[in-house]
Amino acid sequence: MSDCGCEKARRDLEEYLRHEVCKTKHTDIAEHLENCPECRDEALVATTLTDVVARACKEAAPEELRDLVIARLREAQASH
Repeated sequence: MSDCGCEKARRDLEEYLRHEVCKTKHTDIAEHLENCPECRDEALVATTLTDVVARACKEAAPEELRDLVIARLREAQASH
């Protein structure tokens, strides 16, 4: 395979990380990431950020916060 280059790897990075690129593109980008420390670092940052956000979204809000949000929503609905 030929190196797809930084520009192409970075343009398709999000789709690559979500496994949304065709097999040929996936192979080209994987090869590029193996040989390019800068793009590999960018991929690591994107993966880490995605993992942190996913974990945060799985956590339940504290009961007090949920009650406060529901109360404010009801107040807003009542005033309209």
